Amino acid sequence: MSFAQTSPAPVDVMIVGVFHMSNPGHDIHNMKVDDVLAPKRQSEISAVADALARFKPNKIAVEWSKDVVDERYPKYLAGTLPPSRNEVVQLGFRLAKVAGSKGVYGIDADGDFPYEPLKTYADAHGFGSLLKAQDDAIDRQVAEEERVLATKGISAELRLLNDPVRLKGGNAFYRTALRMGANDAQPGVDLLSAWYRRNFLICANLLQLSQPGDRIVVFYGAGHAFLLRQCVSETPGLRLVEANDYLQP
Repeated sequence: MSFAQTSPAPVDVMIVGVFHMSNPGHDIHNMKVDDVLAPKRQSEISAVADALARFKPNKIAVEWSKDVVDERYPKYLAGTLPPSRNEVVQLGFRLAKVAGSKGVYGIDADGDFPYEPLKTYADAHGFGSLLKAQDDAIDRQVAEEERVLATKGISAELRLLNDPVRLKGGNAFYRTALRMGANDAQPGVDLLSAWYRRNFLICANLLQLSQPGDRIVVFYGAGHAFLLRQCVSETPGLRLVEANDYLQP
């Protein structure tokens, strides 16, 4: 008698690129966000959580460390966590509670982003205009994001951030940076190496969290979304789910 071998159930993963709701100002280009604790925004966020809950996630992964999540999520469930504008709380914790997920998991990893050496090299070696063109393009993207958030709301903003074509275009900056260097001086390579390393660490944390049959939603700053989608798409056993198939127009 022989038995057919069955493959493990796939891990369905939805990457949701998000904007930083609490205006931390940690990035080179920062979007200005109004108060997400205001009733209008709370209603919009609740609608987003309800829409994503249709995916039936059993795990939520977020851009905080494991220790921070393990300390704060139980307080959130108990109603003792102070009000927070952070997207981890507003989206990650909220979705986990609404969907009855198994838990929330912090998968963030530290990393450098050596932009200043790149800028110094670019200014000194005739690449200043190229770098400025890239920065100007990102400024225009941020302006568009602010306009969509102001006029159409949070769900529309998230749909914009998670459009695959837009994500691919946004990643072009990193490959353009590879033009900035020569011989042993390679600040573009240094920037990409640091950025990719952090995202590889995040990817590793995600893969080590996953088990066959899991349905995982990952909330991360939209700048990470292209590489995290690549992580999922190129990993055997994982299957990428489009966030925009669930988010409402």
